Amino acid sequence: MDQLSQAQSELREMDALAGMDSPVHRLHPLCKLLVTVGYIVTVVSFSKYDFSGLVVMVLYPVLLFQTAGIPVRLCFYKLRIVLPLVCAVGLANPFLDRIPLLRLGGLTITGGMVSMVTLMLKGCFSLMASFLLIATTSIDSLCAALRKLHVPEMLVTLLLLTYRYIGVMLEQVAVMTQAYKLRAPGQKGIHISAWGSFLGQLLLRSMDRAEELYNSMRLQGFRGDFFYADVPACTGADVGYVLACAAAFVCARAVNLPALLGSLVVR
Repeated sequence: MDQLSQAQSELREMDALAGMDSPVHRLHPLCKLLVTVGYIVTVVSFSKYDFSGLVVMVLYPVLLFQTAGIPVRLCFYKLRIVLPLVCAVGLANPFLDRIPLLRLGGLTITGGMVSMVTLMLKGCFSLMASFLLIATTSIDSLCAALRKLHVPEMLVTLLLLTYRYIGVMLEQVAVMTQAYKLRAPGQKGIHISAWGSFLGQLLLRSMDRAEELYNSMRLQGFRGDFFYADVPACTGADVGYVLACAAAFVCARAVNLPALLGSLVVR
């Protein structure tokens, strides 16, 4: 399978994941969106030296991955391109912050080392929570949840069409690449002299297909509202889920649970 076919397959896999049935998938999309935003805000709010307090936040995505029936390794595979970029953000911290915090034998742990690991964990946890939201909620349900929060219709429609446009663009790239290979048999890749015309044709063809897609949506009654989205009614279980997660996040942020448990064990 070439890279274009693999990208199209992975895009369809995300839609298939969102269509699964589990307790997490059946939660109201607005509740999942609020909890995800609250989780990311809580993770980012930790101090750059608060490594022990931040570690406990991994429980939320891990527990929900297990409940939703989605392997954690699938998350890291899907995010294999983004994760190294996020982890690379803090690589300069050990060189900028050389203040020693503690010693382990002959090894001195500096503030830059701790802040680097903490920053990497913040990025990983935030990406895991975002992936979990997308993998358990369809794009239509997510857009419907945004409209319930009174996010401007133009922004929500732009998000929806951008997501749909990715599939359209990949389809056009696959068609044009196949046509180029038939005209230039035996040539590896696309010659540099054809890059300009190839990108220009790709833009024009994708714009035409995207316009057709939008017109078909308008003919079927789309006016910026997502009445067709499969959004369940908000129940007491959904409200309880939001309140329980909010209480857990506040507790994890206010109390350093690993340090507290460590002090109890030492005593």
